[in-house]
Formats: sequence, C-alpha cells, structure tokens
Amino acid sequence: MNHILEVDGVMLSFGINRILQNVYLKCTTGNVTGLLGRNGCGKSCLMKIIIGDPLTEEKSIRINGKSLLGSSRLPEDLRYLPQHNFVPDSLSLERIFDDFEIDIEAFIESFPEFEQYRGMKMAHLSGGVKRILELYLVLKSKSKFVILDEPFSHIMPVHVDTIKNLILEEKSNKGILVSDHLYEHIMQISDEVYMIKNGRTFPIKSVEELHENGYVRLW
Repeated sequence: MNHILEVDGVMLSFGINRILQNVYLKCTTGNVTGLLGRNGCGKSCLMKIIIGDPLTEEKSIRINGKSLLGSSRLPEDLRYLPQHNFVPDSLSLERIFDDFEIDIEAFIESFPEFEQYRGMKMAHLSGGVKRILELYLVLKSKSKFVILDEPFSHIMPVHVDTIKNLILEEKSNKGILVSDHLYEHIMQISDEVYMIKNGRTFPIKSVEELHENGYVRLW
C-alpha cells in the first residue's frame, strides 16, 4: 500500500526571529524526498516538528489525510534518525538487532567489517560505526516513513555509496525524507527536492537552481 505524508501550515519563531512560515512538503511511498537549506534555516526543526517535538502548535502533519495530533508518533508510522546517537551504549549489536526485529546477517552482508563487532556493546564502537548502525536500523525498520537528518555525517567515503544504494532499495517499502549538508548526495538519490529559504519551502530541480538561490557556488 502506498502512503502519503503531508506537512503544511508550519509556523515557528524564536523570539522575534521567524524560522519557518507556511512550510509545505510531501513525501510518498516509493520516493526519496530531499530537504536542503543553509545552516540555521530550520531543516532540523522541521524534521523534529514532523516527528512530534512540540516546538510549535501551528502545524498540520498528516499521513494518508489523517492528522497526527499532539506529540505522539507510532513507530509503524514514523522513524527518525537524529544527528546525535540514540542507541544506549549498554546494548550489544545482537541485542539491538533483536529489539528492532532486523536481520543482523543482512546488515553484515552490506558491511562485512561489522562481523568483528557482533558481540560488542555500543560503548566500544567509534562514532562513525555507531552512525552506520543507527542509520541502518532506522532505514530498515518497519515503518511507513523514515526521516534521516544528516545520514552521511561522520561516514567514511567508502561506505557512502553503500548507504545511498540501501536508501534507493528501501524506498520501495516506505517514504524517505532526508536532509544533509552534502547536497550532491541528496540531489543524486532524491526523486524530489525541497529547499528552505526565508522560512519557506519550494521545489528544486537542479544544482543550477541551488546556485541561483545562493546555496552553492558552481565555480
């Protein structure tokens, strides 16, 4: 079954500073939706609002036309990869995969070097290893939508293509909303891209449009 996540009417201010105003975006099953914008434009705030952070009451978040009220979100509806680590350091890899009901063998097939970490706890893993693990858990979870905030941060270049391929494979099962300052990756994997500028969202079709809107330089 295909699902539709729609976000509109978002208004967010901190003091006299208006961060978001009349934002709209849509994410659907089978699509990767990219979100770009300069640092401080409100990308992470918007993602947190979607997953239920009570930053503002002025918002409309809907899945298949049904409003998601309050701060409650069901894992089968939405999963979120924040910029910080979220898996407890006390857990082992095998326990984590059991808890998420995800096949650890498929994970190790994609990342063979993780075989050596199978019985280890999160506390003994490097930041980059943790990032790959948490990204995989969120991406492969049984959910209608996943939201990935900076999924390529702290990732070794050798793993970036693997992660992009996993995202493209998984989009047939869910809608994926992704943001990262490494805009080239976002443009390569996204079926549609929104940019936030002056608090508003608008569609972007090319790197040239990013340049025209002052986001990147082409020289």
